[in-house]
Amino acid sequence: MENLWLVLIPFVGTTLGASLVFFLKKDLNPKVQKILIGFAAGVMIAASIWSLIIPAIEQSSNSGNLAWLPAAIGFTLGMLFLLLFDSLLPHQHLDAETPEGIKTHLPKSKLLFFSVTLHNIPEGLAVGAVLAGILSNQAIGLAAALSLVIGIAIQNFPEGAIISMPMYNAGTTKPQSFLYGVISGIVEPLAAILMFFLVNQLNFLLPYFLSFAAGAMIYVVVEELIPEAQSGKHSNLATIGLMIGFVLMMILDVALG
Repeated sequence: MENLWLVLIPFVGTTLGASLVFFLKKDLNPKVQKILIGFAAGVMIAASIWSLIIPAIEQSSNSGNLAWLPAAIGFTLGMLFLLLFDSLLPHQHLDAETPEGIKTHLPKSKLLFFSVTLHNIPEGLAVGAVLAGILSNQAIGLAAALSLVIGIAIQNFPEGAIISMPMYNAGTTKPQSFLYGVISGIVEPLAAILMFFLVNQLNFLLPYFLSFAAGAMIYVVVEELIPEAQSGKHSNLATIGLMIGFVLMMILDVALG
């Protein structure tokens, strides 16, 4: 339980990013947005592999089970879970012309808020599952968990700005825009705490929970981040951002884990 405070680190990243609304006069440069979206995708892909799927396979192998089975089942369920949320929650991606989910008359700025909030759910699940793995004295160490939360916090920083800046440009005051950015990040520690206590009650299912979080994160990457990164101009910058994010997260996980 003493490591549960780590769930707040990604939330701090989102909050700091949202605070940029007080310092920037205009929206983020489109080129910068492309790089940051690609960076977020790279971090999430690497985190899914090194921090979630590989530990899930290792733990299944150590238990004498089919090493790949829990990871395959959990990964699939995680993607289906996000598919359900994606189909129901009204939201709109950054470069999309039309909203998704249940029909609503909310403005695009609010729908963008829901989109990033949906994006944050699997990240919180991932943090909670890894922290529970530490408590269970299985194949996950504190350093590996720390690399995950740091990596997610780094990529949450631009996401906070991607929420607050469009809100402000749409006519919302700076304090209100900042608050929307902060609220979009609150779902992460809440999801992490929920997953943490759920795994502690069902510890034998830890490999499934780890790969479940990975599947949810990869769904966000494929459904949201990559299409946004590759639409319109400057897609090559998004590709560079993805490679940087992937390599940085890989280094964090291997060096600290």
